[in-house]
Amino acid sequence: MKAMIFAAGLGTRLKPYTDHTPKAMVKIKGKPLLEWKIEWLQKWGFNEIIVNVHHFSDQVKSFLNHYHKPGLQIAISDESDFLLETGGGLKKAKPLLIGEEPFLVVNVDILSNINLKDFYQSHLNGKALATLAVRNRNTSRYFVFNDNDELCGWKNVKTGEERWSRKTDEGNVLAFSGMHIISPQIFDLMEEEGAFSIVDVYLRLAQNHLIKAFRHDESIWIDVGKPHHLAEAEKFIDQL
Repeated sequence: MKAMIFAAGLGTRLKPYTDHTPKAMVKIKGKPLLEWKIEWLQKWGFNEIIVNVHHFSDQVKSFLNHYHKPGLQIAISDESDFLLETGGGLKKAKPLLIGEEPFLVVNVDILSNINLKDFYQSHLNGKALATLAVRNRNTSRYFVFNDNDELCGWKNVKTGEERWSRKTDEGNVLAFSGMHIISPQIFDLMEEEGAFSIVDVYLRLAQNHLIKAFRHDESIWIDVGKPHHLAEAEKFIDQL
């Protein structure tokens, strides 16, 4: 199975750790975040892994070029010249992801013990174009799903901005967990060019296609996005 790790970000929230090191190479218990993520994916049966790179990309490429595990294939989607954001980064990696089976996309700085087998099966059962891992947590930006777990919109509670794919009277307002399973047919529907967010794609496509939710409120979930989260991650990392 295939998985893509978004590892190209600038890591601005993790400064000063990322002043001279890419976010993916910040260490927890002496091991880079990227290595933890790869091991986690391989444990769940994902043996073809694509990693996008940009910030201090030479450090990440050097690590990956020397990283070898039996049964594991790793490819690099190089955004060194221009950061393409989540949507553009996914589109650039199309030649590496295209195939018959859905693939998983995860952020390198998200740690969770979510059951990826259940997540993947939920996507297959739902026959969705994409399935988003979501949970009930406090944040400023939320996806809105109807009672059938279908994406209807997005809102920013801090700014008051709302964007709707389809209106719903009663909605489940849930936070995105930085993990999604996507059917390769999405590439035929991506009209956007250059740097763009995958959120924009989902909101546009949800008007006529199924984008579904997978709730994992019972799972442990940590966003290793800020320095003080590293200590929390150290306590949890061995439970992955």
